Amino acid sequence: MIIFLRLIGLAIAIYATIAFALRYRLGPKLNQVEKTTGVRVAMPDGVELATDLYQPASPGPHPTLLMRLPYGRQGFAGIALVYAHRGFNVVVQACRGTEASGGEFNPLANERSDGLATIAWLKRQPWFDGRLGLTGPSYLGYTQWAISDAPEVRTMVIKVSSAEFRSIVFPGGSFHLGLWLGWLQTIEGLRGDPLKMFIRMMSGGIERKSKEASMSLPLVEADVAAVGQRVPFWRDWFASAIEDGPFWQGMDHRNLLGARTPPVHLLSGWYDFMVDQLLRDYQTLVAAGRQPYLTVSSTTHITGGHEADNPVETLAWMRAELMGDRSGIREKPVAIEISGNGGWHEFDAFPPGPPQRQTRYLIGDGGLSTAPALPGAPSRYRYDPADPTPNLGGAIFAFTGAGPVWQRPLEARPDVLVFSTVPLMDSLTIIGNVTARIFMRTSTGHGDLFVRISDVNPLGVSTNICDGFIRTTPETPRDDHGVMAIDLNLHATAHTFQRKHRLRVLIASGAHPRFMRNLGTDEPIGEATRMVPADIEILHDHKHKSAIVLPVYKL
Repeated sequence: MIIFLRLIGLAIAIYATIAFALRYRLGPKLNQVEKTTGVRVAMPDGVELATDLYQPASPGPHPTLLMRLPYGRQGFAGIALVYAHRGFNVVVQACRGTEASGGEFNPLANERSDGLATIAWLKRQPWFDGRLGLTGPSYLGYTQWAISDAPEVRTMVIKVSSAEFRSIVFPGGSFHLGLWLGWLQTIEGLRGDPLKMFIRMMSGGIERKSKEASMSLPLVEADVAAVGQRVPFWRDWFASAIEDGPFWQGMDHRNLLGARTPPVHLLSGWYDFMVDQLLRDYQTLVAAGRQPYLTVSSTTHITGGHEADNPVETLAWMRAELMGDRSGIREKPVAIEISGNGGWHEFDAFPPGPPQRQTRYLIGDGGLSTAPALPGAPSRYRYDPADPTPNLGGAIFAFTGAGPVWQRPLEARPDVLVFSTVPLMDSLTIIGNVTARIFMRTSTGHGDLFVRISDVNPLGVSTNICDGFIRTTPETPRDDHGVMAIDLNLHATAHTFQRKHRLRVLIASGAHPRFMRNLGTDEPIGEATRMVPADIEILHDHKHKSAIVLPVYKL
């Protein structure tokens, strides 16, 4: 059986190598590769981490690429071969407590110490020549930031990731439930039966199980519903991580972003749930005098090449920074794809200069106007946590159903509001963060606000572009009439609304299970079991000018 599984793994790696080369037009292999699997790299506390080496079978020296991941080494064997076939030593290491590595997996907590110890091990290897690049998407990007100040790190290519995760775990004061239930299943599934896990990924099984587990009360028990057993880090988070600054302090690596940060290429997608954090990291580096490269496409967390480590961009960047060959590097540091047929554009910086701010006001008949509303009654709906408003597409962690999705099923629900412009006379391009100021009142003092922008084509098909979310509590400031003025940033985007299209704003009080549903009580989120519906009012009159503000550019 072991030999059979190894043969399957070898076949998958060979297939992935060929598929990468064909899909991304990587050109011919430059050398053969010698692979060494199962190397045990000892950490200072004696824990050993499973590590694979891919080395060019040609005279050196060769620069080294390091990839540290919690998803199992075999899943990255194909891309490791791609890089090794083109002149790089590649080191692929399973993080502590994952796959065949020792210790207990505690997400984010050990990546700096283990990463630095791995670099110390690299320095002792006879084939290591001092040129080290870090690469990888998602969690692999975080493992890069954790050791980005090590003197040996010459450069990095970070995809769909961030140096800080607290704001990702707790967006807008809620809990990123869909992300962590899906990720929990991914980690545990790859640890057990990778082939079965792959089938579940491709068939939507992860998302179905996340939706089922997300209805668990109390929520701390959702780990058992999702993977059939208690997971220590899940329960530790509910016990220690909720709004706890000290818990996250040692795992926040934004302090490493500065004038000494090595050259870095940041890649993301407008439908990635970490795009705002990645853009924040970009802005931090720019403010420190660095010139990072930035590439953002109209893709999700696991599409657009991020799932395959963006080999074209990675090879070009690593050749430039580690081999001195800059022939594959574009002239301008910023390239973004503008959806809605806006195409690719290159700029010197992001955002590309100050935008023209345009305001669209919510009006009572479901319109979205350039003029403020007249006196009128609020729009109303009831939010029931027993039947929470679902999420549909968008910037989510999902193997199926992420990104731009037809919004009709969501817009037809009685617990959402829809406001639309008339057909546009001219095309309209937005780049950056749409902002919203919404005046809201709740019957219970509790209530979430979810705002989504969609593009409605002449046939009436509504497709989501960007959105934002925030949780309010009885402590949220209100006026004497209980009205809250809520300012909200929607996640960054770049999109062109074509002539004759309409711009639409959807307002709801949930996007489940993407964000943990608001149960309407003050019970701790991991222990809560009671559910209280809330009657929601959205005010849009001459005193309460609920509106969105668009960052408009003429290109």
